[in-house]
Amino acid sequence: MAESHVQHKLLGMAKRRIPTLIAVITLLVVWEAWVRLGHVPSTMIAAPSEIAQATVETWPTLWPATQVTLLEGTVGFLLAVACGILIGILLYCSRVANAALFPLLSAAQTMPLISIAPLFLIWFGFEVSGKIVIVAVFGLFPIAVQTVRGLEAVPQFYSDVALTCGATRAWTLWHVKLRVAARQIYGGIRVSAAYIFATATTAEYLGARKGLGIWLQAAYNSFRTPLIFSATLVIIVITGILMCLVNLSERLLLGPADADADPDADQ
Repeated sequence: MAESHVQHKLLGMAKRRIPTLIAVITLLVVWEAWVRLGHVPSTMIAAPSEIAQATVETWPTLWPATQVTLLEGTVGFLLAVACGILIGILLYCSRVANAALFPLLSAAQTMPLISIAPLFLIWFGFEVSGKIVIVAVFGLFPIAVQTVRGLEAVPQFYSDVALTCGATRAWTLWHVKLRVAARQIYGGIRVSAAYIFATATTAEYLGARKGLGIWLQAAYNSFRTPLIFSATLVIIVITGILMCLVNLSERLLLGPADADADPDADQ
């Protein structure tokens, strides 16, 4: 019975992915045909087959650059998650902190990366640590905001029940409110994860010794368009892997999304 249920769910997931697969294949076929039949110069846009070939041929140098960006993005993302949740809790618990810090967080997010990257170059030089800090700073805002909103959206009766049973306010916050708000917090984590490696790559492009940003800069300077697409493809793939890991962690920690549904809602 359990095995048939698992097979049914896997079949359902596969069916939901079929339209995406068809769309991607169609896009690649049309793209390849347009470049080949239209005789589009490879310096302007590369065909998918050329991108795949360039990726394979340059992998011995592309992979070390990817490892650097992976390190910066992963460490920066973990810092953003930890700091974002803690800052969100602080903003929720303290009106003074909310009034003082939230405008600063909002202002930090409105600044383009290119405007503050020179400061980080002065402070950290071309080292990896500077890119990690940039990624963390730009990644924590959506997590902090969703943490505040999630905690504010928790119905009051959850706290009332816990406090009535003898729980302290601190215990109620960490064990009740955060658990109820966790789905919304994960929404902010997903938003952050979606652009974390792109942020790291852009920071490298503006000043670094190695990484995908330097790879892109070298490809651009030599007008090797297929290599630009190769680096872009790698960024998309590692971002997709990170998103899958975020979804997996949510499922392991919180269970399936439908597990939070009220069983009496339809009655």
